[in-house]
Amino acid sequence: MALTGRAALLAALGSLPVGIWEPGWTGILAVNAPLAVACACDFALAAPVRRLGLTRSGDTSVRLGDTADVTLTVTNPSRRPLRARLRDAWPPSSWQPGTEMTASRHRLTVPPGERRRVTTRLRPTRRGDRQADRVTIRSYGPLSLFARQGTHNAPWTVRVLPPFTSRKHLPSKLARLRELDGRTSVLTRGEGTEFDSLREYVPGDDTRSIDWRATARQTTVAVRTWRPERDRHILLVLDTGRTSAGRVGDAPRLDASMDAALLLAALASRAGDRVDLLAYDRKVRALVQGRTAGDVLPALVNAMATLEPELVETDARGLTATALRTSPRRSLIVLLTTLDAAPIEEGLLPVLAQLTQRHTVLLASVADPHITDMAKASGDVDAVYEAAAAAQAQSERHRTAEQLRRHGVTVVDATPDDLAPALADAYLALKAAGRL
Repeated sequence: MALTGRAALLAALGSLPVGIWEPGWTGILAVNAPLAVACACDFALAAPVRRLGLTRSGDTSVRLGDTADVTLTVTNPSRRPLRARLRDAWPPSSWQPGTEMTASRHRLTVPPGERRRVTTRLRPTRRGDRQADRVTIRSYGPLSLFARQGTHNAPWTVRVLPPFTSRKHLPSKLARLRELDGRTSVLTRGEGTEFDSLREYVPGDDTRSIDWRATARQTTVAVRTWRPERDRHILLVLDTGRTSAGRVGDAPRLDASMDAALLLAALASRAGDRVDLLAYDRKVRALVQGRTAGDVLPALVNAMATLEPELVETDARGLTATALRTSPRRSLIVLLTTLDAAPIEEGLLPVLAQLTQRHTVLLASVADPHITDMAKASGDVDAVYEAAAAAQAQSERHRTAEQLRRHGVTVVDATPDDLAPALADAYLALKAAGRL
């Protein structure tokens, strides 16, 4: 039972002391006799809250940055009309800051024996699962002097998926892939590993591509054309250890790595390659295997939605062993991890030979654009020290990258905005060179 503001105002004008009690609050309020009767009647005519039926429907997933609509159906089985205010509670990260008060509160009127729907629009600010909290309903009488209040549990979960902002680069990368695959009028004369067809020799063709047997059977010189191999295996390895928690801009490094992995997965699946995912720090956090080209991207997005950086040092030996078990045959292993000197030199380098002797390894790392800005600083003493510190950090990254390249690893080091297209270009270059 709750006393409304209207009843309190009217009571202030009264003169008869009457005791008012509700859980957690006891007090004496001055009211007159007619007002007391009106309040009692108003309370009696308010629809009961506990008997209401609540069910949910609507969106179960949404990309980060988009909106999701969750509908709550309220059924009034009583003989009294329901005049109510309703609060549909969700975690704070379900809305943009400052919008929860308006987005979660609703007014509704439900006639006896009928049902009505209210829709709560969510706009989550973080990845992961967002679960509905309690629904609080305050039912008013016709005079709005007193109200009945109660809570209901109406479970619902909305999974917030990675935004995949790099998908804007996919059309241009697919166009480049079609050039490599010979499906456009612009033929790419390069090294290939899979025979495609014969065509007539034109000046400028590589003489090593001449098919002498075919030439002997006809009056013109014939050359072989090649296309990149299909049905290659690609294993995307996300390092979810402590270094992935470092924030670059407004998001952790892990988010930029996931975005780059999604673009590469979309491109590789269109190229006819098989894509798997492994997320690891000291244990497997996510594993996606054996998906078809049409199912792999939704499966990856769903698996990445709940991934969070773990504040532990990544076990490089465990990661390597798990990657080898996941990819027993020759594959392209894409490590999305850090280029910091200590984790590479103490963790990855001692076990790197186990990967490179069987697989092609590509390492992609998120660079901090703030370091680049610091390196350009000049003017006062503080700016000079910042530039020197940034230059030292860049030098260490370059030295670490060179160490990896000497072990046969292709290295991509780019800022969050550039990492996804740079990684896709590195994949296309490997494909064009026949190294997959």
